Amino acid sequence: MLTVPTLPYAVREEEHIWIPMADGTRLAARVWRPVHSDLEAVPGIVEIIPYRQRDLTSRRDSIHHPYIAGHGYACMRVDLRGSGESEGVLTDEYLEEELSDAEDVLGWLAKQPWCTGRMGMMGISWGGFNALQVAARRPQGLDAIVTVSSTDDRYTDDVHYMGGCLLSDNLSWASTMFAYNSCPPDPAVVGERWRDLWLQRLKRSGLWLEEWLLHQRRDEYWRHGSICEDYSAVQCAVLAVSGWADGYTNAVFRMLENLSAPCKGLVGPWGHKYPHMGEPGPAIGFLQEVVRWWDRWLKDVDNDVMNEQKLWIWMQETVPPFTAYEERPGRWVGEPSWPSPNIRQVVYPLQRHRIGHPGEATESEELTVESPLSVGQYAGKWCSYNAPPDLPYDQREEDGGSLVFDTGEMTERCEILGSPAVELDFAVTRPVAMVAVRLSDVAPDGQATRISYGLLNLTHRTGHDTPEPLVPGRRYRVTVHLNAMAQALPPGHRLRVAISTSYWPLAWPPPEPVRLSVFTGTSNLVLPIRPAPESGEEPEEPEEPFGPPEGAEPIPVTRIEGGDERWTVSRDLVEYRSALEVVKDLGAVRFDDIDLTVTRRAYERYSWVGNDVGSVSGETEWRIGFKRGDWEISTYTRTVLTSTADEFHLRAELDAYEGEKRVVSYNWDDSVPRDLV
Repeated sequence: MLTVPTLPYAVREEEHIWIPMADGTRLAARVWRPVHSDLEAVPGIVEIIPYRQRDLTSRRDSIHHPYIAGHGYACMRVDLRGSGESEGVLTDEYLEEELSDAEDVLGWLAKQPWCTGRMGMMGISWGGFNALQVAARRPQGLDAIVTVSSTDDRYTDDVHYMGGCLLSDNLSWASTMFAYNSCPPDPAVVGERWRDLWLQRLKRSGLWLEEWLLHQRRDEYWRHGSICEDYSAVQCAVLAVSGWADGYTNAVFRMLENLSAPCKGLVGPWGHKYPHMGEPGPAIGFLQEVVRWWDRWLKDVDNDVMNEQKLWIWMQETVPPFTAYEERPGRWVGEPSWPSPNIRQVVYPLQRHRIGHPGEATESEELTVESPLSVGQYAGKWCSYNAPPDLPYDQREEDGGSLVFDTGEMTERCEILGSPAVELDFAVTRPVAMVAVRLSDVAPDGQATRISYGLLNLTHRTGHDTPEPLVPGRRYRVTVHLNAMAQALPPGHRLRVAISTSYWPLAWPPPEPVRLSVFTGTSNLVLPIRPAPESGEEPEEPEEPFGPPEGAEPIPVTRIEGGDERWTVSRDLVEYRSALEVVKDLGAVRFDDIDLTVTRRAYERYSWVGNDVGSVSGETEWRIGFKRGDWEISTYTRTVLTSTADEFHLRAELDAYEGEKRVVSYNWDDSVPRDLV
């Protein structure tokens, strides 16, 4: 429950201002700042994203920006070029134009009489990305950032590819932006120009999915905006945040390890949400931490924020497998640095269908698997952001199509913190193959809860920028890195490694069925083990490091029409057709302060027939509508992705309406060659 405290300073809101860019384009922004900043300048905070500050993010923005402003900061929420009420057209993520615009925004802010010229950037997801990317450009006055659910490497840890495997979230996210880019600016702000601006967006925003499919390896396209290319470029202070149900946890650990600038990390139980609104809970008093961060780096307050633990993580306790949780049990654990001196890497040999003890002698034996396409239907989303309940379900059905290795029952509590890895000595029967490795907590009753996983396109075994076909039958060695995690396993539980040759629909399957051989004796599980309390003792609880969630009073909205959320797996045992269908219907909501009603509905369908890899298909649809009085706009977008052994095929359509009249209809039908994917 969010607490709304009395803020130290009264806040003035400027609902709409124009910020001019170097080329004359104007970006729309909203500003909250202390009333006293008319007489005494304050530091500035910028969040710049494409998700429409006037309506779609307005309730969320109203919780944290006025709160931060009430602690002595000028907070500015800006719509990216071509989004919301901003002029121009948005044609892709993180373009040079976007980053240059962000520098212009900071330059404009620094010149305002109510700003000291010392500034920070913050944001979740897109806003976390461009905060990092702009920080690497070192604009004058940018002294600190808060980056939530973002990444330092756009290829390895984003919505597009994982371990060189094409994610279905690449289609899902492209479809989301396809829909959002079809939305009009508000005539109440831009006047009669709204229609011309809207038609420009509809015509020129393009089909981003095609662009992302044209870059199936880690090339210059993905290097742009990836700060891991040169960590030293980031000189300002970085607070990096994510959650275990999020898709971006790995970047927090890499940034802590590699940034030379001051850096702190925070990883909680949450999905893709700000921690003061975090789900699964517990949510925390994140905004208090953000204010402390800004106080230290933008006001030079000696608050010891850097003398505390460098990394706070939520050590999760065991839970049954469910697709959604209100809360995850656990405790906060602090580490003084990363890599942590408290963590030791322990190697466990893979034996015949079991995990051996460290140092145990192992005989070499060939074990094989050729997974059915159904392995992966209970995987959930790559990132829990779009349509909960979207977390992985009981892994036992998945395990039936996998090679499985179990430990014996734990006799003592075991705590894992960091990124597990599986070292594989393997061979395959086809030149293009992938491997999915899952780590599960198996309860005494057999229920298996996935606690981490990793994917690797085996043609990328020597690097994501230089894939090479495999030679069937040849033995190779490779290390599959699993997502970072923090998990406690109690006595009586077992740990399971499950290996499969597909993981559809989370990731697109290889062009042909593949049989994988894994050789014991030279294959291992490597776990980062954190010392646990002695057997029979309760874990020592640290002092609670965070207060309860706080924020400003959110703006009023009225639900006009209820929504619907569904996640359905179906299987026809006559024609062997299977599908995963996801519905995220947000119904109709009226933003009372601007008398605007917005409707949104997303639908995704991932289907296949038997084990025919040529039958896999991903289909997405979005419907968005805006209504105020007699002004009524709606758009419909649909995208379908299929493949052959040699190509990806994508079809898309976009229809836009004023009232009942269709004013625009565009269609795409394109093919992209497969590049060892």
